[in-house]
Order: sequence, then C-alpha cells, then structure tokens
Amino acid sequence: MVARSEPRRRPLAAVPTITGAPWQSPSEHQLRGMDTEAALDLGWGRLVFGQTFADPLRLVEALGREAEGRRDICIYPRDPQVLLGLAPGELFLDPSLTFRLDLHRYRPRRDLVENVFVRTVASPDDVAEMERIVTRTGMVPGDGATVWHNHSTRTVRYLVAEDRRTGRVVGTVTGVDHVRAFGDPEGGSSLWCLAADPDEAPRGTGEALVRVLAERYSARGRSYLDLSVLHDNERAIALYRRLGFRQVPALVVKRRNAVNARLFVPAPPGLDRLPPSARLLADEALRRGIRVEVTDAEAGETRLALGARSVLARGSLSDLTTAVAMTRCDDVRATRRIAAGAGVGVPAGAEVRGDDLAPALALLGHSGEAAVRPARGRRGVTAGVRDEAGLRSAVARARQECPDVLVEEQLAGEDLRVLVVDYAVVAAAVRRPGAVEDVTDRLHPDVAAAALRAVRALGVPVAGLDLRVTAPDGPGHVLVAADPRPDLTVHAPRPVAARVVDLLFPETRRR
Repeated sequence: MVARSEPRRRPLAAVPTITGAPWQSPSEHQLRGMDTEAALDLGWGRLVFGQTFADPLRLVEALGREAEGRRDICIYPRDPQVLLGLAPGELFLDPSLTFRLDLHRYRPRRDLVENVFVRTVASPDDVAEMERIVTRTGMVPGDGATVWHNHSTRTVRYLVAEDRRTGRVVGTVTGVDHVRAFGDPEGGSSLWCLAADPDEAPRGTGEALVRVLAERYSARGRSYLDLSVLHDNERAIALYRRLGFRQVPALVVKRRNAVNARLFVPAPPGLDRLPPSARLLADEALRRGIRVEVTDAEAGETRLALGARSVLARGSLSDLTTAVAMTRCDDVRATRRIAAGAGVGVPAGAEVRGDDLAPALALLGHSGEAAVRPARGRRGVTAGVRDEAGLRSAVARARQECPDVLVEEQLAGEDLRVLVVDYAVVAAAVRRPGAVEDVTDRLHPDVAAAALRAVRALGVPVAGLDLRVTAPDGPGHVLVAADPRPDLTVHAPRPVAARVVDLLFPETRRR
C-alpha cells in the first residue's frame, strides 16, 4: 500500500457518518476520495477496512487470503451478517467492542505519568522489544521486517514506553492513520496492540501510551481514535472510558483460525488430556467450527461432528480407515506382499518359524546387518543386528510382542517417514536419534511415487510410511512398514492436521 500525501485539514465531524452508522449505505458524495478494497499489512496480519468494500463477496475473498499463522482483522464491515452467511465455516463475529475517542473533545492530562516516557520507535532493537512484550501478553507478534518497513511511512505509528528508571522498553502501541491508509473521508485513526510488560511496566504505562497516540493524531487533525477490545476485558474498558472513549456500533469480523479458536468454540472437557497428535487434530477441528467430544482422552479418542456428519477418531486414525486396511498395515508380512505386488521395493526378509534360525542366519550372512521385528505390532524392534548372538537375543525380544518374527536386511542409509493423506504426500521427515528433520521439499519424486503406490494398494487414506532411503533427495528406497495411525507431531510445523481434517470434512476445506 502506497502512503498518501498529507491532505489539507478538514473540519472535524462530530458524528462520522460512515462508521457511525454502518447499517446505512453511504452516498457517493460521502465516499468521494476514498480508496476501494483497502487492507494494510501490520506484520501480525492485515487490517481490512470493511467500509471500503462495496461487494460483500469481494470482502469474503479478501479475508480468504489470510496467510498461515496470521490473524487478519476486518473492522467496519457493512452488514456483517451477510459476510457470515456467505462463509459460515470460515468467518465469525469477534466478541469485541469498538470504542471511539472524539479527538476534538479530548483533554490532555495535566501531569505526566510517573516513571514513563513514551517515544516513537527508533531502531530494530525497539521492534524486537515490542515483539517481546506482545508475545508475553499472549498476542500474535508481528513480522519484524514488516513493522520496520511500516515505521518508515506515516501511515502506521509505533510508540514504545520506557521506564525512566531503567531505560528499558516496557510497553508498546500501534496507531493507524486512516487518511493516509485509504483516504478516509471521516478523518479517522485507530489504536492496535496496546501491551505493557506484566512484570516491569510502571503503573499507568497503558494510559501514557494511549494518551500520547491520541495527542499525535489530534495534532494531525484527525477526528477520532478507535480501538477494539474484547468484551470481557473489564480493566482495559474501564481505562478507555476514563479517558473519554465511548462505545460505537462498529463490529469486527475475523477468520476462523488456530489463533482465534478460543473466541468462537468452547473447549470440550478432556481436551487438555489428549495426547499431542490427537490434540493437534482436535484443535484444527475446533478452529473450523467442528464439534469435538473427547470420548477417551487416554486413548486419544474423539468424536468430531459437523451437521449430520460424525466421525470417530483415535489420533489420526478414523472411521475412514477400514478394518481390512488396518490388518494389512498391522501385519508387516501382509504389508510387504501387497507393496511388492504394487511395484514398491521391500528389503530382503526371512521369517523365523519355531527354533529354526537357518533362513535368518543365511540372510544375516548375506547382508551383514539386519533388523528384527515382530510380524505384528510396533514394539520389540531391534536394528543393527550383526551376529548370531545378537540375532537370538533380538528374536527373543520380538517374541515378547508377537510369536511370529521377521528378519529383514538393513540397508545403509537413513530412516524416512512419509505422511500420506487422502492419497497425497503431505510431509516427509528423516528421523535420527534425538532429532527429526523435515525434508518434504527435498523428497525425491521416485520415493513420493512409491509411497502413493503403497498406500493405494493397502487402501489406507491416512498413513505414515517408514522407508529406508539412501538419501531423501535420492531415488533409492525400500518400504519397511506402514502405520495407519501416524504421529502428526513428527511433521510440525507442516499443516498436517489441516490436511487430515480436509479429508474428514471436505466442506470445511480452505479454498
């Protein structure tokens, strides 16, 4: 967005006619000189000015472009109920109140707030301190580069509060000049991200920041300073009322996302006791407005429901995986046969029957190193077996989990986990002792293609495939096992939970 030149001062409007009555359609005369479809990137997300959009569909589309991990805010939308009706699964009405300070009525404080000095941001170090304080107070921090760029314009004003006794930055506030942002005919401005260090800020830091920002915009000839505050933030609301702010009928619309989830869906009992992978899935479902019932927290079992559709899930495993597909993945011998039949490479193997170790010893002698695993289950696996004594010990350990044991050639290389959801590769990671490295963007096409052939042959819609590869970006590979209930946390911060929910409830898929 290009900063606008400073306009001539206009007479102050006692009652702004566009945002003061958002249910009324403004005339062309009232909108003269105002930009259309205006949005401003503040680093933590975009501030979308709803009054600049004539078409609600265009506004819904604009909000749909919210970047991952950001929190866009649409303020002053006309007819917000129409927006929610157009995208009920994507948008929600923020439970906040909008307060306005009429700057022509504002009266400065006679004395200074003790031990607090408010100034404009002066360096990248100040920006870093801003982000530290914002993070400490539970808000989404902004991108430092975007904040520093905005600082060089006159559209956005960043202020920090210093403790006069220590010189440390202890508070911050952001101001937006609506005239420079989109040619606001009302001559307005707004306040965002007021935060004070909960441990170090002197009493009155918040008041000092609000007052200085109001005085700066009053000096520019702006007519009002608006802010949005959650309805239950009684302490902040009391401060704003004391400073002369009054509530106005301006509403805020936001996208349903993980940051905002607590604002539009209640946390079901037992949510905090879910295992990490199940919690990832539950949080993503809640973000989309899907009801979550924790049916067995210890097992990671939840029931997800949207409308008439209900899905039972245990972590990433759901009703969509059939019992036949599960048994195919549970028995590594079946997994090997089916994968090999689909043209996927598998390591050479020998089954131990009774006390007869001859086939396994022959395999070990040929390969030099082997892995021993129970034919069913995921415990009791021993890797790096190199001699007969080690083989016997590994077989005994595996038989504690399952009487049937498989010995496989252990090829040189790395252990790779490929996550497939809805028959598409969504993530890949190399697993090493004490470390996991995301290699999704480096995965060789031959390995990805083999993973897809395997899951299609097994008939499992969500699976974590364990492969042995020469290198993740090389073509060499063999399939070791398939897990129908993969751990989603292995692939953080990839949006893997979102892909699983896309599969379970495709109508909530973000377009």
